[in-house]
Amino acid sequence: MRGKNSPIRHDYSSGSALPDSSRPSFQKYFWFAAGLGLPMLVVWFGTSLRDKPIETPVVAADAAPQMVSAEPAPQVMQPAAVTSALADPEPPVPAFDALKLTIKSGDTLDQLFRRNQLSVADLMTIATLDSAKEPLRMLRPGDELMIEHDEGRVMRLTRHIGIQQTLQVTRDDAGQFAASLEERPVEYRQVRRHGVITDSLFVSAAAANLSDKVIMNLAGIFAWDIDFVYDIRVGDEFYVIYEELWQDGQRVDDGEIVAAEFVNQGESFKALRYVKPDGRSDYFDDSGRSVRKAFVRAPVDFRRISSEFNPNRRHPVLNTIRAHRGVDYAAKTGTPIMAAGDGKIITRERQRGYGNVVVLQHGGNITTLYAHMNAFRRGQKVGSRIKQGQIIGYVGATGLVTGAHLHYEYRINGVHRNPRTVNLPEAEPIADAYREDFDKVTAPLLAALEDFKRLKLAESERAPTAL
Repeated sequence: MRGKNSPIRHDYSSGSALPDSSRPSFQKYFWFAAGLGLPMLVVWFGTSLRDKPIETPVVAADAAPQMVSAEPAPQVMQPAAVTSALADPEPPVPAFDALKLTIKSGDTLDQLFRRNQLSVADLMTIATLDSAKEPLRMLRPGDELMIEHDEGRVMRLTRHIGIQQTLQVTRDDAGQFAASLEERPVEYRQVRRHGVITDSLFVSAAAANLSDKVIMNLAGIFAWDIDFVYDIRVGDEFYVIYEELWQDGQRVDDGEIVAAEFVNQGESFKALRYVKPDGRSDYFDDSGRSVRKAFVRAPVDFRRISSEFNPNRRHPVLNTIRAHRGVDYAAKTGTPIMAAGDGKIITRERQRGYGNVVVLQHGGNITTLYAHMNAFRRGQKVGSRIKQGQIIGYVGATGLVTGAHLHYEYRINGVHRNPRTVNLPEAEPIADAYREDFDKVTAPLLAALEDFKRLKLAESERAPTAL
């Protein structure tokens, strides 16, 4: 009897079932032959298919659906060229060494090249190129040069000239240098600012988001009419429209003020920038009168007035009553002293009481005197023509003084007048030849200034009142 769970095998010769242990031995050879024959069959079948077109079988509509294997397709290895493109690209390796040279006081290019083991012969060749002569000659402390070199041999030299121009010097494969000046486009954007004086001009303007540069320009525009140390009051206000310079999507600098108004103790002063056809620019009020005067009241950036104009002042050194016929502006030693107006040097010497002193002769029999200088400006002499604002010397403590300051005098026909209160002569108004163009150019500036004022007034009226 066969066990209940004994496996059943078929006798392939007779069709009867036999126990597993009774399988004929020839079956072993069958399966061995099948193992060899199946691969050969596949090879033959695949070879025959190459020579015959593949026919798509027609399946009957009522045919049973066929089962399809759900196993994932085998992964295909990507060629090296494809896989490398998918990876992060390697940063390019610079062809030459890069070096930044920063000009310091007293430096020369010859010294900088020798100090950094750069070829002085290359420098001499570059300096003879037409486009490179002037940019490499006019270098100031803080200027930068970018050098690409190959073991000291200059391959490329770059220097930004201001904001809008760049000097490019390149070396070709033959070793020849070529220089070119490339323009760097700049976008000008107008910015509007309003401020109210709560402290000094500098503090209040900085609170209104004005940069130091714009603040100094604002003070310079109205310096002929307003003494920003003594005249301004809490509640004074200003409106400024100026340009910002943008390049490649970034702000790079503040530009010129194009329109401004300063309200000082209830009196309004306006200034509109106008560029004349000859390229010179100046500021005028809305009627065409220059905001400049023929003279500035304070020819130095001072900290305080240490001594006023006083005919009965007691001299601090001599301890005697001696008229003080000028104004003393206390400032740091070395602070630049500027000419109060256009004129000519008629005195430039050292005197016992005044120390180092300069006297300028102006039109209308007006003279101005600058005393106690630490040093004179180089390159000037008696007879030199001087422009308003040009430096003529530096604050010091020479002569009979107790500290560093500028002693400044203003004389008409030899008679001393108080520089802080004397009526200063007006500068030239807009010329008739420019009047039509002036009106055309300044009209939109004036309109923008008035619109800005109305906007700020409306904002102040809408602001909640503090209880």
